Amino acid sequence: MMILAFLKLLGCLGLLMYGMKLLGESLQKMAGNQLRRILDTLTTNRFTSLISGALITAVIQSGSATSVMTIGFVHAGMLTFIQGLSIIMGASIGNTLIAWLMAAEFNFAISYYIFVFFCVAIWLVNTRNFRSLGESLFGVCFMFLGLRLLCEFADNMELSHNAALVSFFSTFNEGYLSYLILLLIGAVLILLIQSSAALMASSMILCSTGLLSIPSGIALVLGENLGRAIITCKSAHSANITARRVAAAQLIFNLSGIAWVFAIFPFTTDLLNQATPMTSGQSSADRNMPAYVLAAFHTSFNLLNVLLFIWLVKPLERISATLVPQAKSDEEEGELRYITGGLLATPELSVLEAQKEVSNFADLTHRMFTQVRYLLTVNKNQEFQDIYLKIKKLECSSDELEEEIADYLGEVSNDLLSSKTKNQIRCMLREVSELESIADSCYIISRVIGHKYHGKEQFTTKQQNHLHQLFLLTEQALEEMKRITSMRRPLAEGRTIFFINQEIKNFKKQLRNQNAVDINNHEYSYHLGTLYLDIINECEKIGEYIQNIIEAKIESAGHPN
Repeated sequence: MMILAFLKLLGCLGLLMYGMKLLGESLQKMAGNQLRRILDTLTTNRFTSLISGALITAVIQSGSATSVMTIGFVHAGMLTFIQGLSIIMGASIGNTLIAWLMAAEFNFAISYYIFVFFCVAIWLVNTRNFRSLGESLFGVCFMFLGLRLLCEFADNMELSHNAALVSFFSTFNEGYLSYLILLLIGAVLILLIQSSAALMASSMILCSTGLLSIPSGIALVLGENLGRAIITCKSAHSANITARRVAAAQLIFNLSGIAWVFAIFPFTTDLLNQATPMTSGQSSADRNMPAYVLAAFHTSFNLLNVLLFIWLVKPLERISATLVPQAKSDEEEGELRYITGGLLATPELSVLEAQKEVSNFADLTHRMFTQVRYLLTVNKNQEFQDIYLKIKKLECSSDELEEEIADYLGEVSNDLLSSKTKNQIRCMLREVSELESIADSCYIISRVIGHKYHGKEQFTTKQQNHLHQLFLLTEQALEEMKRITSMRRPLAEGRTIFFINQEIKNFKKQLRNQNAVDINNHEYSYHLGTLYLDIINECEKIGEYIQNIIEAKIESAGHPN
């Protein structure tokens, strides 16, 4: 009997969690690039970043996913510490919406109408333009159905009359120690199931049946904040120093909030118990009141905590810098590989993660070319060897980065994707391939410069000046490419790269013709002229690779022309 009841409980929770997952994924599909635009436009200061965090979490219904995604953008240098922490603070507010939806189900029994919504959802998923809307409606239906089944399960089992359960849960209804234990239980459950909705639903049912007091339910819900902070810290483990400090600051932020709530527990416990008297003869409305109290507390706590700490972002930055000091490895340029925390809650969020990685790759190729440009001017042997080895190391890192991103996108492709997301993945694979080709060209140029350096004949002053001009044009194109791939520059400005690339082509023709004349005039040897042309040709190739990347970026945005 107990085994069957346990299986029913798992089934109800599974249905609830599946509904939340489906809802989040479908809403993310509908939002598409809007989330990226929110991050681009609503992160100008801590307050707009706070709003963007709340909006994104309200859309995708996953505070953990928002936090992990933010850590990724901070790692890529697309968000500052203050912007990243403010977004994560906003995520704690956006995460409270689902609690109110569940409280509404307790009072209004919305699930009784889900079969009507199921019919509408079936019709919508079979349409081309409203498929994602239909999937989100399915998610809502499954969520409310799972919650209603949980409530009916609790009523049928008569949990409040089960002596063993009453005796067990009564040990958690008094004292700070019991509240602390429930807090840790909530955090562990979030780490295991990674669903704040399931934890909130369980807390509401336990409080509504009288097995847990309201303060005990609050302690269980507070564990969600602690669990989400730990998840963020885990995702930031392989990120750079700034991202790790953001994760540490979130942990401090959540622990501080829990601390001040525990400090005023004696003043709030009596008030909460008076607001929700639990007696054996209580009405249905009385039994549903704890759900509203938990939802109200969840929202009030997160709002007050954010209002308190949004003014203390700078001190939090200093504290996190002390807790997470700069290691020597964080300063080395060889720290190039980016290891993600795995796939995010939805394919669309994972694609955003991959786009951030592509931006990181673009920054790598730009730094690599900067080293190549400097290599041409070096005269000291040891300095030349150091820079050459650094370029070679960057080229190896680019090969690894290409493979990592391709593997990541391959994992994303295994999920059910919209046609738009499939197109984005295809375009990103092209971008990654072209970026790796740029790194190869940079390495080839460094080898050519090496042949010249160790040879008897050096470039003439005129050749040096021409190469510097060509390198300057190529670096300008790389700068534009880096800005566009970082998603901070309008795609319309991609035309700048096409103009620069045309300048490179025209300059290459001019230099090639001049090279033939200079060789005929015996200004330098044919061998030196060949090395000179090899560098020029590789710069032209880099310009073509950059143009291909921008074309893929424009196509990914849905503007093939």
